[in-house]
Amino acid sequence: MKYAAAKANRWEDHFTRLARKERYPARSVYKLQEIQKRFSVIRAGARVLDLGCAPGSWLMYAAELTGPSGQVLGIDLIPVTIPKPAHVRVRNADVFELTADPRGFFGQEFDGVLSDMAPATTGSRGVDAARSYALCEAALAIARQVLTPGGAFVCKIFQGEDFKKFSETVRAEFSECKIFKPQSCRKASREIYIIGKGKKTGGPHVRS
Repeated sequence: MKYAAAKANRWEDHFTRLARKERYPARSVYKLQEIQKRFSVIRAGARVLDLGCAPGSWLMYAAELTGPSGQVLGIDLIPVTIPKPAHVRVRNADVFELTADPRGFFGQEFDGVLSDMAPATTGSRGVDAARSYALCEAALAIARQVLTPGGAFVCKIFQGEDFKKFSETVRAEFSECKIFKPQSCRKASREIYIIGKGKKTGGPHVRS
């Protein structure tokens, strides 16, 4: 038991302790806070889709930003057990299975699509980056279909050989594209965020 506790504490830092103090389920909330402060991707009253939402920190913060007049929908394979306000819903689903007909699944459009998804890591940088890229492609495929014109897209990706290709795709489909690494990311992490604002109309369709 002492070994397990020591192993867990090895990853604890200022943001971990702050999340516990502020009653967020994970330190990842501060990444979205930095993104919001810098790029204003979520507004009051907005409809937001959070892909890979467990354990729920981004859901909670997005709900605070939209307020009760907005809507926040989370998608994850893992159930989210935290208390949720009335304007937040969670559905259990596999994002890869949603890419074929996201409009049919959701039945609505969103003003913002967020993806903090990460693959189960293997320790191989190349494999992990490739898996991350596959998740990013799925997130963008969904965003193409359900994001309103002018909407915002936030996506985490592991830096690898597909990073440039993915960032260029986002750049082509949004009026503004930024690459951003929040200070709250762990220093050793290869994750980075691509932020697209102003979704263009008439973009490419999901491949069958």
